[in-house]
Amino acid sequence: MCGICGWVDFEGDLRQSPDIAKAMTDTMACRGPDDEGIWLAPHVAIGHRRLAVIDIEGGRQPMVVAEEGLPLAVLTYSGEIYNFVELRAELAAHGHRFQTRSDTEVVLRAYLEWGEDLADRLNGMFAFAIWDTRREELLLVRDRMGVKPLYYRPTAHGVLFGSEPKAILANPLAGTPTVDADGLRELIASVKTPEHAVYQGMYEVRPGQVIRVTHEFLCRRRYWRLNSHEHVDDLAGTVAGVRDLLDDIVGRQLVADVPLCALLSGGLDSSAVTALAALGLRERGEGRIRSFSVDFAGYTENFQPDEMRDTPDTPYAHEVVRHVDADHTDIVLDAADLMDPAVRDAVLRARDLPIGVGDMDTSLYLLFRAIRGHSTVALSGESADEVFGGYRWFHDPEAVAADTFPWLVSPGMERFGGLGALLDEDLMRKLDIPTYRADSYRHALDEVPRLPGEEGLERRMREISYLNLTRFVQILLDRKDRMSMAVGLEVRVPFCDHRLVEYVFNAPWAMKSFDGREKSLLRAATADILPPSVVHRRKSPYPSTQDPSYGVAVRAEAARLLGRGDIAAAPLIDREKVRAVIDRPETDGGPAGGRAALEGLLQFNAWLERYQVRVDL
Repeated sequence: MCGICGWVDFEGDLRQSPDIAKAMTDTMACRGPDDEGIWLAPHVAIGHRRLAVIDIEGGRQPMVVAEEGLPLAVLTYSGEIYNFVELRAELAAHGHRFQTRSDTEVVLRAYLEWGEDLADRLNGMFAFAIWDTRREELLLVRDRMGVKPLYYRPTAHGVLFGSEPKAILANPLAGTPTVDADGLRELIASVKTPEHAVYQGMYEVRPGQVIRVTHEFLCRRRYWRLNSHEHVDDLAGTVAGVRDLLDDIVGRQLVADVPLCALLSGGLDSSAVTALAALGLRERGEGRIRSFSVDFAGYTENFQPDEMRDTPDTPYAHEVVRHVDADHTDIVLDAADLMDPAVRDAVLRARDLPIGVGDMDTSLYLLFRAIRGHSTVALSGESADEVFGGYRWFHDPEAVAADTFPWLVSPGMERFGGLGALLDEDLMRKLDIPTYRADSYRHALDEVPRLPGEEGLERRMREISYLNLTRFVQILLDRKDRMSMAVGLEVRVPFCDHRLVEYVFNAPWAMKSFDGREKSLLRAATADILPPSVVHRRKSPYPSTQDPSYGVAVRAEAARLLGRGDIAAAPLIDREKVRAVIDRPETDGGPAGGRAALEGLLQFNAWLERYQVRVDL
């Protein structure tokens, strides 16, 4: 895993701008703490920061393939290709000779063999840029599910690109960071519009998309999208098919030349990944799986059920540990850890945008920072809910029937878009978030691949699955990437393997919920390797601290901010609303009482001030 960036200018000589190229590359230092490299040519500057995972010595970047001393193509690449061994053999049969053991060189030589069609052959999580010196063309490619981020900003004579917005913003051509009305709408609407990057003039490469930049044009092409087709396997065959895929996926994702671990919450998803990884390592004679969990001081002992969580995680995680014989560590945090100004600043810096979820971001960052002291790679259960139908809104008749994104009407989702509750009323009327959401919803529905003859509940559940797999999942994948890469930890997400996503997407909803529960297929496919308590546990999201002192600290910080008077957010917020939320009693340790909205305000103002954002309405 790495950080990539670059600059193409067809009218300039970028060999004269090494300082700017280095400034862009330096912003990616957290993503790649092990090495750095810059490659310059008349019309291109390519930067790379490396997190070394495979072929520590041979995988340095930017990587160049030359012929008779002249470069043919240059690659800056972030991610992992899980079928690189097979591709390497295929390319060798075509006459390619490899100088390294890295998957990076496989990607580069795959481009020389197949051009931009190489994307169709890759299994993995990736974002990369290839400069073809023969054609003087740039290729930007992002993986199918959008696990790895990639942004770009067209300029008068070319383009800027980077793993994160901060790399692009480090170039003077990006100008003053500016957010217009649509940018503000995107920040608070919780709809994750494809290609929208919030910053004016900047775009996000869509999952499954290729961008080609030449002297004459910038061309976008989707090389992958979800398609619908008839599912032919019966229930037993489908359960077996899911298990076979998971065995292969997790087995491939255990490959690393650095220490590897699993993220374990005690829920079905992370427990299944941990158990499968434990089996895979044992079969290879590589010892026990290391696992890590996050917990809060006093959380289990004082746990109070809420709208989203029935039970604390730790007892279930420990039961999995005993069941699979994992080498386990609990990372225990308290309110002081979560309110640490340096940590909160690091979270904002990682995000580049005020789209966090308060303590859930901060605790994830601290968890990953602690893990990084032991491991470089972690396996995660992220995205199983989107793939298998795990969220409660998949099973709530009101959410299913709603004429909008189902998570927008689901109880307990106040954290998403909570800032809007504190913005000025005139501004909110101008932004008209309901219309923005409705338009986004209609565009998303228009994309859904229909299956001829599919009607009623099956048709609707295909729509909801598509919305989750193309919109909501991006919110969580972005969060996980930013928090992990901010500390140089590579997180792999087996449930995002496109083969599994395609297979389960086309299984009938009646099959996905055959036992009357959420994630029926995943439960059935992994029941033999998990303790019964975990198999039958109800879905419980990532934890949020219930310590009342944390809510008190958030309110105190918001009160101090409000008292300053000169804050950047002042023209955009309703001070009376903010004061009312600050004075409202904290009814519990969760987001009730407006804590989530106040956390959003604190981050929003910090972002405006730190990034010197101009709001253009």
